[in-house]
Amino acid sequence: QAFKAIESAFERQRPGTDVVLNFGASDVVLQQIMAGAPVDVFASADQVAMDRAVAASAVVAATRIDFATNRLVVIVPEARAKSLTSVKGLADASVRRVAYGNPASVPVGRYAQAALQRDGLWDAVSAKGIPAQNVRQALDYVARGEVDAGIVFATDAAVMPHAVRIAAELPSVAPVTYPIARTTSAQEVREADAFVAFVRSTDGQRILVEHGFGRAP
Repeated sequence: QAFKAIESAFERQRPGTDVVLNFGASDVVLQQIMAGAPVDVFASADQVAMDRAVAASAVVAATRIDFATNRLVVIVPEARAKSLTSVKGLADASVRRVAYGNPASVPVGRYAQAALQRDGLWDAVSAKGIPAQNVRQALDYVARGEVDAGIVFATDAAVMPHAVRIAAELPSVAPVTYPIARTTSAQEVREADAFVAFVRSTDGQRILVEHGFGRAP
């Protein structure tokens, strides 16, 4: 939602420019870029995926910059709003299924795993974990009541306020920061750099904040 709004605002500023958005788990999008997908800009939900992009020379390292921050939250289906009141409650026997992004390929899953390991809860939670292909899939599982709880970004929870309820915040080990960079295979270098600059601009930051993100550090 935030990037769709940024797309519209950017296109209004640059008549004739057509931004095409592609959404997915950061690692999956990176694999698409490395496989030759025609991408000019890569935005990641964590630093790990961007580190991999730099290591693979998939992005121009000098253009890398953080553009937003976020928070991790534990959510439950609206119908069970009072069923969980703390992160520690995820280990209770009453919580049988917990959805979160697959840590192997989804940033929110990596953040969640690190936070739960710090709190000594990872073994108990992962034993009943339902790994999702991306954060929105985890959100959907909770919204449909197919799991008892889920771990998502705060901005994702805000998308379905009538279907899910935030039960607790899960402080992350490392700050949840989102980097963006121009790809090395970019065909529209000038427009790509302009888009990155717009995301970091006053207008771009305002849009991100309106959608629940924190401002770029």
